[in-house]
Amino acid sequence: MYYIIFPLLWLLSLLPFWLLYRFADLFYVIVYYIMGYRKQIVLNNLAIAFPEKSIEERIKICKQFYKNLIDTFFESIKFITINKNTLNKRSTGEYAAINNLVAQGKNIHIMAGHQFNWEFANLLYSSNLNIPFVGVYMPIGNKVLDKIFFNFRKKYGTILIAATEFKNKMHQVFTKQYALALAADQNPGNPSNAFWVHFFGKPTPFVTGPAKGAVKYNTALAMIGFKKIKRGKYHFSCTILTEDAASYTPQQLTIMYKNALEQVIKNDPANYLWSHRRWKYDYKPEYGQLVD
Repeated sequence: MYYIIFPLLWLLSLLPFWLLYRFADLFYVIVYYIMGYRKQIVLNNLAIAFPEKSIEERIKICKQFYKNLIDTFFESIKFITINKNTLNKRSTGEYAAINNLVAQGKNIHIMAGHQFNWEFANLLYSSNLNIPFVGVYMPIGNKVLDKIFFNFRKKYGTILIAATEFKNKMHQVFTKQYALALAADQNPGNPSNAFWVHFFGKPTPFVTGPAKGAVKYNTALAMIGFKKIKRGKYHFSCTILTEDAASYTPQQLTIMYKNALEQVIKNDPANYLWSHRRWKYDYKPEYGQLVD
């Protein structure tokens, strides 16, 4: 099946961006107006995150979110054949602060959220940092698509490790200087094994691994913010949260990350993955302390 699907996507990836976006416009109508894919989940999430906004304002964000989501899908097809010249024309990033820490011998944990388009961010940072760039990713259920995405995600040097294999392979990463990229806003598998904080004012579980690892190995901690400038063009900002994670507790680092993530979402609210149930769990006292 791979040898049937991949050539078709490869040919599709040769089309210019403007033509791919015409397909995206058609898919938007189908997904939003006809299928209504997860529309109620998106609107519920937006009501939690932005209760001060009117229903009309949230619907406007919702519609733009679906446009961004579908654009990301078609942009991802383009990555099969994208070259560095096109990548750098369509995306810009801030690397100096991280590369300065690299020059000092620091290891870096690069934190991000599920913002669009993370595929641009992966290729951009892997080709501009002066250090091996390790990306932890969640495998795609479809094995054919998983292989296709794996191959283009590593094309500029990213060392990819599946989240399901990270515990077994992390020691290979930590034997030399590294930059580890983590989208740390996914729901934990077990809500009782999480840091519970107020995210957009509502109790929310955050995974513990990224912050615990940063403290254990005393890494620097950087937050990458995503901004969609216009269709097909992105800017990625970098904020150093700390140069010495061991000076903080894992809970404190998680709060720092959570606060930074909230801010970048507020700056571009339609550019976050609202279709996943960020607030699927309700807090219970037995889960541990709930902090701000």
